[in-house]
Amino acid sequence: MGPFIATFVYFILAIIVVVIGLVIFENITKQYKDWEEVRDQNQAVALSIAGKIIGICIVLSFAIYHSFTIWDTVIWGVYGLVLQMAAYGIFEVLTRKFSVETMLKENNLAVGIISAGVSIGLGLVIGASIT
Repeated sequence: MGPFIATFVYFILAIIVVVIGLVIFENITKQYKDWEEVRDQNQAVALSIAGKIIGICIVLSFAIYHSFTIWDTVIWGVYGLVLQMAAYGIFEVLTRKFSVETMLKENNLAVGIISAGVSIGLGLVIGASIT
């Protein structure tokens, strides 16, 4: 496959995986709808979404770099997405004194920043582990 075509295919693949990831995250969030909160200028939720997008894209970039085929990239991308969702759940469990979801709904920027950091940081770790 020519490099221009391959780049386009990976570009489309990344968009699809990110959109699927955001739809899944939207559906597992029970207290609010992400895009309604963004429309209402909830900066904490926007930061959390940005972190998720960046984290997923980091995993995809490592997957593209280390994969031999498009399907390898898809498999690693989906696996990374599952791990990102697990990380979000673990983050929620580890913050026993408050609910991350509630704090994001209340536009707590500190929680939004940490949420973005968790997604980006773990995206780097997940991506680096792809061999």
